[in-house]
Amino acid sequence: MKRIFLPLNFKSASASLSMLLLTFGLSAQTNVFDNVIATSPNHTYLEAALIQEGLDVALQNPAGTLTVFAPDDAAFTALATALGTDINGLLANPDLTNILLYHVLGAEVVSTSLTNGQVATPLNTANTVKVTLDGTNVFINQAQVNAADLQADNGVVHSIGSVLLPVQTVADIALGSTDHTTLVAAVIEARLLPALTNPLAQLTVFAPTNAAFTAALSALGLTAGQLLASPDLANILLYHVLGAEVVSGSLSNGQIATPLNASNTLKVTIDGTNVYINQAQVTAADLQADNGVVHVLNAVVLSSLTVADVAIGSPVHTSLVAAVIEARLLPALSNPFASLTVFAPTNTAFDNLATALGTDIAGILANPELAAILLYHVIGSEVLSGALMNGPVVTLNGQSVTVNLMSGVMINTANVIVADLQADNGVVHVLDAVLVPSLANISELNATNFEVSPNPSSDVIKISNFSATEFSIINNNGSVVKKGNVVNNEISVSELENGNYFIQLTNNTGVYQAKFIKM
Repeated sequence: MKRIFLPLNFKSASASLSMLLLTFGLSAQTNVFDNVIATSPNHTYLEAALIQEGLDVALQNPAGTLTVFAPDDAAFTALATALGTDINGLLANPDLTNILLYHVLGAEVVSTSLTNGQVATPLNTANTVKVTLDGTNVFINQAQVNAADLQADNGVVHSIGSVLLPVQTVADIALGSTDHTTLVAAVIEARLLPALTNPLAQLTVFAPTNAAFTAALSALGLTAGQLLASPDLANILLYHVLGAEVVSGSLSNGQIATPLNASNTLKVTIDGTNVYINQAQVTAADLQADNGVVHVLNAVVLSSLTVADVAIGSPVHTSLVAAVIEARLLPALSNPFASLTVFAPTNTAFDNLATALGTDIAGILANPELAAILLYHVIGSEVLSGALMNGPVVTLNGQSVTVNLMSGVMINTANVIVADLQADNGVVHVLDAVLVPSLANISELNATNFEVSPNPSSDVIKISNFSATEFSIINNNGSVVKKGNVVNNEISVSELENGNYFIQLTNNTGVYQAKFIKM
């Protein structure tokens, strides 16, 4: 119930005054408080809050030019419920004045002057308010306008269905970053600002940089304008968002999470101090907001089906998936811009290998040559079964497998028992045996005899505790992109494109291999 602080005869006196003014051709001055908010049956809680905080006087100022985003009673009730309190609890909030001032602009802005993505600074300048126009729907931050252009002489009121809070959101982190202007433009175009500015949400945003979008657009053969016009834009962006807050310390190697675009999962790889989401490296972690956390990525992740997904979705390839995770090869296999052929041994094939070696699956996963063995099962281009030809084919391991088409399809001594499982970044052929490369010339790797630093690197990598004469750098497609002699234990990589690489070093004792990242 509203509290009335005026004499009982005020309304009749006011009516008489209005009649007198009209008699002389004059009109009474109206204001956003008395003539819009206080007369509305749906804004009694807002009225009470404004009176309590002494802000009704400011809204009555006849010289004002104001815009008030006015939460209705249902909005206050919903906020109280979300915070585990009631209306009295909200009115007792010591920050109530600042919350209310966050709903007021110091200029009159009618609905026809609002534009999608518009950012305005309210009287509480601790944060901005963001406008989203989605068809006929208008949002201020997360709050939908349910009645617009309620006019008074000193401004205008727009009724909204949620209370705005001046907290820092994941959207604010992106808006404040000079490295995320493309992401912000995409979020605005996809009308996702309301979701990301919701102060009561709990979100994790994997945020690709401008450079990441530039690289993705180049790989896809698209312009920025074409991306923004894509009907799939919202789905692309929602694949970068989790509906819960996950800080970096909660991530684990091989973890699989379902984003807001649930058409595919996100895969986590932790390789030493490096963290990857699918193929994208996290370059800045734990940018904290009040409604979640942001992790910066150096690549755009796409929800397309990859060769990694084919294996993950197969009940007969759990051993292969465990090996890929342990060898930290998920980033290479989940790269949507790659073109790969994977020969995928079944669980039975791994069991047979373990028996032959006198060990078990745990023993295979602990094998220091695990990455080399798995890369021996991958070709750096897509080759369907009908395109296979008799003879050797080079793998990402650097060695060749032999294709034999004399009786069915054989890869070395393994039979292809299911062919052409298609993915968006390649194809998978199922094998009944594990391919074992010649490991005589690939020595056991450890940090004491072969260390690459810095890793990631942008210009030069240094080789520590190792004497080498020749090097080869191999990209994820299995192509040698640079080779030569090591000089002063340094190799320039400045001309390489950003991505994951293998480096092979050769000296008089054999060939050694390690991974590094170019940024």
